[in-house]
Amino acid sequence: MMQTKNIRIAAADLLGWYSDFGVDEALDADPIDRIALAKLKAQTGSAPKPAPVVQEQTAPVARTPAPSRPNVNIQASGEAAIATAREAAKAANNLEELHEALATFEGCGLRRTAKNLCFSAGNPDGRLMLVGEAPGRDEDIQGIPFVGRAGQLLDKMIGAIGMDRESVYIANSVYWRPPGNRTPTPAEAAVCRPFIERQIELANPEILMLLGGAAAKSLLDTTQGIMRLRGRWTIFTAGGKEFRTFPTLHPAYLLRQPGQKRLAWRDLLAVKTALTEKTD
Repeated sequence: MMQTKNIRIAAADLLGWYSDFGVDEALDADPIDRIALAKLKAQTGSAPKPAPVVQEQTAPVARTPAPSRPNVNIQASGEAAIATAREAAKAANNLEELHEALATFEGCGLRRTAKNLCFSAGNPDGRLMLVGEAPGRDEDIQGIPFVGRAGQLLDKMIGAIGMDRESVYIANSVYWRPPGNRTPTPAEAAVCRPFIERQIELANPEILMLLGGAAAKSLLDTTQGIMRLRGRWTIFTAGGKEFRTFPTLHPAYLLRQPGQKRLAWRDLLAVKTALTEKTD
């Protein structure tokens, strides 16, 4: 019994590892004997793909046809999906309505693989708004931006300048987790952009801080890397409003490259100084 339990635990761990990396389907429908292939290749120098194993079947199996998908705007692509996003975002008069619009928006394919929509965290009346790239695994599970390891580091970063989640507003430039935590595609970022622009406009922060290259490139319409963008003030425009904007390094990057925390600290001090000066 103990051996069977251990096997089950190992299998569950393996499935969890596959899930973390975005693996959600098998590549081959039929089993292939890879050991036999390796032996054959060693003997002959080449190994043709073996014929699939065919299991005997006493009677044909009736297959139920897959149900047809409803004709909704999930099939829209490119400019059509972006136009739909613009209309939905513009129609939202407040953050609650914008959240509801996103919850019913079908134009981004990521919502089909994600568990939850991650709209925001923190205080929408905060003077500082932080915008990251996209949700990760922990964020997808909880439906809240920046709650995983990167989020814990972000809490420490803003805590170092005397702020917390009750005094800042947090969002992402893409609202659903890309499979395997990959970088969102330009198309995925483009279809979400009308919503994040409207979210920034409605929140109306005094300072906008962009976390990481993906968010900075998407919202600032630039191809420059984050190392060139960080540490410099710029202007982001949404809904006719201009927002003082400061790109910096993403907490997830700092977890991989802790030596760069010194640069992030300089950026945080610059933002703290700007907020203090505006108060004075």
